[in-house]
Amino acid sequence: MVYWKTMGSLKRRALLYCYLVILLVGCLGIFWREGASFAASCNDANCSNPDECQQKIKECQELISAYTPAQTKNKEQLQQLERQVGNTDRLIKAAEIQADRLEEDIFDREVKLGYQREVFKARVKSYYMRSRQLSPLLVLLSSENAVGISRELSYRSRASNEDRLVIGKISADLAKLGEDKEKLEKNRAFLKQTKEKLSQQTAFMRTEVEKVEGFLETVSSKIATLTAKQEALLAEKTGTFQTTVGEVPLADDPASRPDYNPGFSPAFAAFSFGAPHRKGMSQYGAFGRAKAGQSAEEILKAYYGSGIEIKKDYSTSINITVQGYGGVDIETYAKRIYEMPGSWGDEGGMEALKAQAVAARSYALAYTNNGAGSICATESCQVYKPANKGGKWEEAVNATRGWVLVAGGKPFSAWYASTAGGYTYGYSGNGYSTPGIWDTSCGSQSCWTGEAWEKKAGSPWFYKGWYKSRSGSSCGRGHPWLTGEEMADILNAVVVYRSGQGAEHIMPVDYASCFGAGGDPWSKEQMKTEAGNRGGAVSSVSSVSTTYSTDGKTAKVVFGTNLGSFEVGGEEFYTVFNLRAPGRISLKSKLFNIEKK
Repeated sequence: MVYWKTMGSLKRRALLYCYLVILLVGCLGIFWREGASFAASCNDANCSNPDECQQKIKECQELISAYTPAQTKNKEQLQQLERQVGNTDRLIKAAEIQADRLEEDIFDREVKLGYQREVFKARVKSYYMRSRQLSPLLVLLSSENAVGISRELSYRSRASNEDRLVIGKISADLAKLGEDKEKLEKNRAFLKQTKEKLSQQTAFMRTEVEKVEGFLETVSSKIATLTAKQEALLAEKTGTFQTTVGEVPLADDPASRPDYNPGFSPAFAAFSFGAPHRKGMSQYGAFGRAKAGQSAEEILKAYYGSGIEIKKDYSTSINITVQGYGGVDIETYAKRIYEMPGSWGDEGGMEALKAQAVAARSYALAYTNNGAGSICATESCQVYKPANKGGKWEEAVNATRGWVLVAGGKPFSAWYASTAGGYTYGYSGNGYSTPGIWDTSCGSQSCWTGEAWEKKAGSPWFYKGWYKSRSGSSCGRGHPWLTGEEMADILNAVVVYRSGQGAEHIMPVDYASCFGAGGDPWSKEQMKTEAGNRGGAVSSVSSVSTTYSTDGKTAKVVFGTNLGSFEVGGEEFYTVFNLRAPGRISLKSKLFNIEKK
């Protein structure tokens, strides 16, 4: 029957999936057993001296490097297996439905055959009797003439043949019914066994994958603890500087511009577009927009989204408590904010000052929950001084008295920063999300960088090479340009970083003189040797090109080297460059470019 052919196919597919589960679980078991013995050792981060600690890191990283690809494959296979289990489960359910239908069919057939059994008995008896009555002598004796004899013989023959056919059909039906019932029971037992096996093996597989995943997370966490200085180094290089304009315009540094001549060639430098956090309003962008004739409301809508509400009658009696200075009403607080140069009001930027006043007022109300909490007086919150700033700034505050950005009925935490490099990231607050935008006069990436509002406003941070700390320390370097050897060293650090072995040594070669004791950087020679041991060392760099994504980040950087084309993802280069670049040279933004002279 067609049904049993289908059931056979379902059984074969379900059985195949079961074998896949068993095989995969077996492979994972081997994988886990081989690593478990080392897990305890790696998780024990106690070490008595730097050499021992470095060896511990190396061992743990080697373990992660060896196990991570296998674990990734296991997780992929587990996902595939779970899909197969789902398919098998659907097949089993379909088979069970078919089995139920067959059971109903068998029941109906049994009811019918119950009657046919009685017919069968009667037909057998009738056939037996008719077969004896077919004797020509008996017919001759019982018939009156030749015509009667012929008719009677014909009738009795047909009746006997019909009895024989009915008997044969009923016999076949009864035999088939017995076979179908036996197959039904066998298939029900198979389906039950298959479901139980799949359930047990899949549950075991998930447990084993979770064990390995937890183990790798623990090891990675331990390594992160042992290389905390690298995290501190990244924080030092990328974030510890003033992000807003402040009381006076930012000063330009000729050495940080791309037209600076370092005096050697080839020379490479990394230039950041803007600086963190790149969220909310760009102060220089607002300045450029104001000079182009945009109003404060248009500027606020551009940076915080058209869906934000500008409430113009917000209570002005709310007191804001400033840490270290006590409390003042919200309007007095706004007059004492020193986050944008008042001089911009005389340079066509009055509307930018108004937009800043609304943003500062909104941020304080959101930060303190309408005055219920307190706010700091530094750039970590907003720069506040215990005296009115006066001038054009106070005019802007008075002109926007009671103006507050509101989202979800509450003041919106209106972030802002000096320069976003032509792209501002979106962020959320009070259930409202601000959009990410290309901050250009054409409103898109197509006219970036030439028509960026920040560039039009003359922001010295729009495109800058960073090589000094906040205090002005440059570790003896007078510019951000690197020699060809230094850039090759950074690419070798990328090779080591990708391998996962020795990555803790990716630190500036002059770490001790610039950041203090405790670092363990490899020299350029050793980094080159280690990169060679991991697939290839870069000894020369001849060209560079940069590609940008549509979300305000650098997508990739491609270098021409002695090894040929050397491609690095934007995020990866950002991390390795900031870990390895000498001195205080760093990238402040993930939207950047690499220049070559």
